[in-house]
Amino acid sequence: MNPKKVVIAGGPGSGKTTIINALKKRDFICYDEISRQITLQARKDGVEQMFLTEPLLFSEKLLEGRTQQFLNAEKETKSTVFLDRGLPDVIAYMDYIGDTYPDHFVKTCEAHKYDVIFVLAPWQEIFTSDSERYENFEEAIEIHKHLLTTYQRFGYQLIDVPFGSVKTRTDFVLEFLNLQ
Repeated sequence: MNPKKVVIAGGPGSGKTTIINALKKRDFICYDEISRQITLQARKDGVEQMFLTEPLLFSEKLLEGRTQQFLNAEKETKSTVFLDRGLPDVIAYMDYIGDTYPDHFVKTCEAHKYDVIFVLAPWQEIFTSDSERYENFEEAIEIHKHLLTTYQRFGYQLIDVPFGSVKTRTDFVLEFLNLQ
């Protein structure tokens, strides 16, 4: 069927996962952010913050996981699949920390194109840190800038999701896609 693949992107603490969870409650197919799973698994293996200590290995794992999500999304039977972050996020974070990465990162992003990218801006009122989210709000703003640059680099037109209640933001996404 090749459903429409829709990414909910944005810096840490911008409300992406909250919107994904609201979409799930409305019976849409949604793929969760996988960085927390990778972080928690690394902790079980004795590495407290893999992104900080081994950013390339962490990013390779993210790239593999998000590529698999992309491929799985193509096999879904509904018309639209929502993803909490996309492949270009991996490059944006590597650029943010100033680290280099292999050419296959770029080639993977070029080979796996999403249909729609919604972007959530940093929002101080809802931002929180936790044991898997180590960034502060100022860092979230910088990451957001890198996300915008990276997605635009790959030719995406970005749709800004306005601030508002979870329902308002979720409705905005669905109305834009004519899924209301």
